[in-house]
Amino acid sequence: MAVKIRLRRMGQKKAPFYRIIVADSRSPRDGRFIDEIGTYDPSTEPSTFKVDEEAAKKWLANGAQPTEVVSKLFKVAGIIK
Repeated sequence: MAVKIRLRRMGQKKAPFYRIIVADSRSPRDGRFIDEIGTYDPSTEPSTFKVDEEAAKKWLANGAQPTEVVSKLFKVAGIIK
């Protein structure tokens, strides 16, 4: 089972916010997930995000692969170097 750390879209039309989740790569974008580790809101100025660093590091150590956007967020947060 390939595990990914990715974004799950929430919110209304044209007003999205995202939850950072850990999910099987075969599950749909807004479908079943394993764990929720944070949130990301790009509509605020500047963009805001909160990440549970311990959970993120645990999943990365266990082999979960972050998507491009999530890896950029982790770099800003200092989780990935």
